[in-house]
Amino acid sequence: MIEIDAAVARPDLTITPDEAFFILVKAREFDAKTPETDPDSGSNPSDDGERDVLEDSADDPTEEELVAAIDALDDDARLDLISLIWIGRGDFTASEWDEARAAARDIGRERASRYVRGIPLVSDYLEEALSQFGLSLEAFMDAH
Repeated sequence: MIEIDAAVARPDLTITPDEAFFILVKAREFDAKTPETDPDSGSNPSDDGERDVLEDSADDPTEEELVAAIDALDDDARLDLISLIWIGRGDFTASEWDEARAAARDIGRERASRYVRGIPLVSDYLEEALSQFGLSLEAFMDAH
């Protein structure tokens, strides 16, 4: 179980820490992808120093997993996710939670995953906001 710092005031999140950190991790993996440099490589992963894992390819499930995780969120959790990203980016403060959630309504369900994927450093922003609410990526990773 993830320990939450009780001294940090935070709203009741509808997105669970597991959902938020899964999206954070998948977004970080997605952000790390580089264009494919040798699509016809016949070598095995150990021969190329495991570089292919960082290359974006058509059969790479990372983007699909990120999209599926975002699309699986209910409307309230989706609003939380977008609000957290904005708080981590500095568009809103944690004390402006209600305003952030109201503004997040402008990002409709259909656009949410594309919107989140299109934000450079989105995983960093999400991690920052979660830490402001007393939730740690390190504690999440240790628990899983």
